[in-house]
Amino acid sequence: MSQQPRTTAQRELEGAGTMQTESQETSGSHLSISEMAQKSRLPTPYGVPVLAVLLFPCLVTGVELAINNRSDNQILATKPGREESLWCTVHNSSRAEELRWYRDSGTVNMKDGNKMNTTNICILPVSKTDNGVSFTCKLVRNESIQISVTLDVQFPPLLTGEDPPPVEEKNDVTLTCNVNSNPQAEMVWYKDNSTLTLKKDRYQIYHTSEVFQLTIKKVEKSDNGTYTCEAKSVLGGMKKEFHLTVEDRKPGFPLEAIIAATVVVLLTVIFGIVARREKIFKCFKKTKQTPGETAL
Repeated sequence: MSQQPRTTAQRELEGAGTMQTESQETSGSHLSISEMAQKSRLPTPYGVPVLAVLLFPCLVTGVELAINNRSDNQILATKPGREESLWCTVHNSSRAEELRWYRDSGTVNMKDGNKMNTTNICILPVSKTDNGVSFTCKLVRNESIQISVTLDVQFPPLLTGEDPPPVEEKNDVTLTCNVNSNPQAEMVWYKDNSTLTLKKDRYQIYHTSEVFQLTIKKVEKSDNGTYTCEAKSVLGGMKKEFHLTVEDRKPGFPLEAIIAATVVVLLTVIFGIVARREKIFKCFKKTKQTPGETAL
């Protein structure tokens, strides 16, 4: 049986029915998503504080400090006598921030007008004792936010020391050469302008960043002379002389002979007492009886 052609009105009715069905399905889908979101949503009293706690670290850690336009800890190479200026500034902060300087662990006193947002300290003049000192700038409201500069004060070697007193033969002697240098210097000993040959059983070297010592074991007359301590670095060098005088060994106190003589004297006394003990006892008894006879 052949189908009759559909009129335009019928086609429009069918289309409207199809659109209504799709609209219902879509509405059902949106309802399902809304219900799922409602189930997974946190209650308002808990959601707001959690969000605030999560955002607070970001607000604090967003603040940065910089010294002389560098935001990392740094080592500043300098020399004695120079002037060094350190500027600490705050970045990424919408409020006025108070800053504080520290020299190693001690607080640096700052004027009131030199504390907010930007602060400056001046090291004048730089000295050798400033070598290795750290200057740290901290945020007052949160001192975990900080930045540091460590001074690397470079200077050529400086040597000091004194001549040892005269020493007798067979005794030990130590020559101490004090050194102050940055960078650390290379050290060497000379004797009478010739490189000292270090014999293991006679010489000992002790070397630190501040001391260079030479110990001579059981000195001899041949050890007399001038010993020179030399230090060299990329910034220069220096020499320091030490004069060693070795004297003849003086006769020692005859302690052993005195002890031996004392022992002989004691033994002689003891043997003498033993040999004459009978006479001594008789004399003792006679002395004891005499007072009685006189009383009669």
